[in-house]
Amino acid sequence: MKQFTIPNIYRSSLISSIKNKRKENDKLKKDFTPTLLDFGKLQIYLARHFGFCYGVENAIEIAFRTIEEHEGKRIYLLSEMIHNPQVNKDLTERGVQFLQDTYGKQIIPFESLTQEDVVLIPAFGTTLEIEKLLKAKGINVEKYNTTCPFVEKVWNRSEQIAQKGYSIVVHGKPKHEETRATFSHASLHTPTVVVNDMKEAVELAKYITAEKSADSFYVEFHGRYSEGFDIHKDLQRFGVVNQTTQLATDTQAIADYLKNVVKEHYKLIDTDVHERFADTRDTLCYATNDNQTAVGGMLTTAADLAIVVGGYNSSNTSHLVELCEAKLPTYFIDSADKIVDAQNIIHCNWRTKEIRIVNNYLPEKDSIKILMTSGASCPDALVEAVIEKLVNLTGCTTTINDVIKLFV
Repeated sequence: MKQFTIPNIYRSSLISSIKNKRKENDKLKKDFTPTLLDFGKLQIYLARHFGFCYGVENAIEIAFRTIEEHEGKRIYLLSEMIHNPQVNKDLTERGVQFLQDTYGKQIIPFESLTQEDVVLIPAFGTTLEIEKLLKAKGINVEKYNTTCPFVEKVWNRSEQIAQKGYSIVVHGKPKHEETRATFSHASLHTPTVVVNDMKEAVELAKYITAEKSADSFYVEFHGRYSEGFDIHKDLQRFGVVNQTTQLATDTQAIADYLKNVVKEHYKLIDTDVHERFADTRDTLCYATNDNQTAVGGMLTTAADLAIVVGGYNSSNTSHLVELCEAKLPTYFIDSADKIVDAQNIIHCNWRTKEIRIVNNYLPEKDSIKILMTSGASCPDALVEAVIEKLVNLTGCTTTINDVIKLFV
């Protein structure tokens, strides 16, 4: 896989040595057990896979190279490059300005742009409408496009099944940049509708079986369907694609459920289901899959608590928190600063985004075991900083450098 040039501020000698060693010993990525970092009193179990993915490293490399190559020019990002506060802060400190917030609300009007400006498209991609607007201004969209290749894979798969006469159901958070982009690209080719979760998929299925009045669809899914969507015919043949950072198991469950509804409604045998339902399993992102599977492997280890590091508006990170939280006390932080001391930690609720101080998060015992992972947009340097903070707070005599030596 291609190696990217990203700033050293995001690298970690500790994490790099661990990842290199695990890769060397497990080239086929079949071992999903965590890596033990034994500091004596503190034992940290790192997930097999975590941190920057291919798409994120690609986006960061393009963004920082663009800044270097265009000194003195106005450089804009359509929205956050990735969902990590440190990376976005680093970019703004280098003069990059955001045109929109993460939900598409305009911050700087497009009318103020000129063909001399540089506009970076983030890793999530963007809508065809915005691309058209930028091109009309003479702005080179392709050159500064950091859209993740795995997001583009979803778009390509949508187009392929659209050409075979299928409509598209997108499993994604309706307001997320990537979902908005995927909806735009899919609906260019075929009728498209967005479902947020299994609950909405169940309600959508009731229109397939005519359990619900067709008219109510346009109210219930307002703003979620493409122009001209006909509920009477556009769900007769369809496939499910996904926002790549969703829980892979959730997307698969939704696809399996809708497939079964179609099978039973049209009284199809297994070999004929494809006439009504397209197979789209290949739109799941490898990094999302690996990170989530690695958390599953990590959770087989008995521990006192888990810490997940990443941006609070990061979808893939929130799902890692969700997985850990089901098994043991879990704390969601975006930096080492959120670990106040040995008694207090500033935790973010992944559902509500409420931030609060949690007391006595570390147990009072001779040996503390912590599971740890991070999101696909979280720099390894942040994970190392969190580990170092915990090592210092718990009074461990074994140092980071001592542990690095074990992986060289």
